Amino acid sequence: MSNPWAADVEVTEELATRLIGDQFPALAQASVEPFGSGWDNAAFLVDGRYVFRFPRRAIAVPLVARELAVLPTIAAAVPLAVPVPQFSGTAAHGYPWPFSGYERLAGTTACSAALSGADRHGLAAPLGAFLRALHGVDTAPLVALGLPGDEIGRLDPRRLPQARERLAYLESAGLIGRAAAYVAALERDAPRGATSPPVVAHGDLYARHLLVDGKRRLCGVIDWGDVHAGDRAVDVAVAWLVLPGSSHASFLAAYGDVDEATWRAARYRAIYHAALSAHYGAVARDDGMLASGLYALRTIGATI
Repeated sequence: MSNPWAADVEVTEELATRLIGDQFPALAQASVEPFGSGWDNAAFLVDGRYVFRFPRRAIAVPLVARELAVLPTIAAAVPLAVPVPQFSGTAAHGYPWPFSGYERLAGTTACSAALSGADRHGLAAPLGAFLRALHGVDTAPLVALGLPGDEIGRLDPRRLPQARERLAYLESAGLIGRAAAYVAALERDAPRGATSPPVVAHGDLYARHLLVDGKRRLCGVIDWGDVHAGDRAVDVAVAWLVLPGSSHASFLAAYGDVDEATWRAARYRAIYHAALSAHYGAVARDDGMLASGLYALRTIGATI
């Protein structure tokens, strides 16, 4: 299997320091330290206060402009903290793309917080309420600002071969059993069309993009590069990805009615995403991602 998260451009600490210092003189003497690297972006913590994100793959470049355009509106409409870009940088010093920076949000990612079952249950209602507010945002003004539709087919059944490969890898590595059962569920649940009118969707909602405070309470949602106008099932999948099955009722009570087609499409998305996260975690030796993906697959496995 090819490496879909390989960087097109590596952003070093030295390069980030130079780009930030040259373009934002107030930060010229600020400390710059690595703050994490994902599939699409490399992040740096600046002066202990700001997070700057630099695309490391060409596919992520349009996402910078998207966040700059729509996050102020979204932040004003949802009950949790959302990063709103304050700095907009441009290509320089051999780095070919724009980049952005925002005030660091309080909290730690849910995938690094060692959540107990009780902690996860406590996330259910606030997570449902957050998505209810997000999906209630009027899409029209944001589309006018550049919010796209689902350009990569997050629920497209054509993704099935990739999922099969990743699940087979996880089974061969001894990380999961019954890969065939997950494949059968994917084939059974694959949506044949949209399950809802377009909503404002985060697009990549899972444990690494949820922030919790010191008491393990949900306090923020980060990494909005995949935000789009699309099927709500893409976001509802977070219930399968993060919560125990016993907490789904609490999530749905806060979110609102979800029909059977949407719930099954959400599980389809969750299996695909969990297999992707676990595979990435195993290959890249990212323990948080591996644990996040395997947790979701275990939860889903009890239902298939």
